[in-house]
Amino acid sequence: MKRAVFPGSFDPITLGHYDIIERGLTLFDEIILAIGVNADKKYMFSLAQRKAFLEKTFANEPRIKIKTYKGLTVEFCKQENAEFILRGLRNPADFEFEKAIAHTNRRLEKIETIFLLTSSGKSYISSSIVRDVIRNNGDYTLLVPNAVRV
Repeated sequence: MKRAVFPGSFDPITLGHYDIIERGLTLFDEIILAIGVNADKKYMFSLAQRKAFLEKTFANEPRIKIKTYKGLTVEFCKQENAEFILRGLRNPADFEFEKAIAHTNRRLEKIETIFLLTSSGKSYISSSIVRDVIRNNGDYTLLVPNAVRV
């Protein structure tokens, strides 16, 4: 079974994340959406809310599992018997950042990272932009799955 971990804070999940996850299902038998927990980070949505957004969004997809983790992503991958990390790329800056992490992960645990380019029309969407739109009472509903529309 080809299993991948798609790590992130998902604060909140966006249509960009959704695009990568849906397309990743064509490559992997199972994808674990791994919500990273970082005590130093200030989140807009609680861990329970972020997990609920993911569970509701993928309720009808049995090949998606949702879990939380602390620590190194490669350690979580080992624990979950996942051979791959799935990541989305929106722009060249994402690539440079993700490339360094991918090289480090491969060095630490021989975990391969698979990059998918975000579909055109979604490359501008990021969780930080969504949070800013929400904070300023803008219409964020075009940027997120239905589960996030609170």
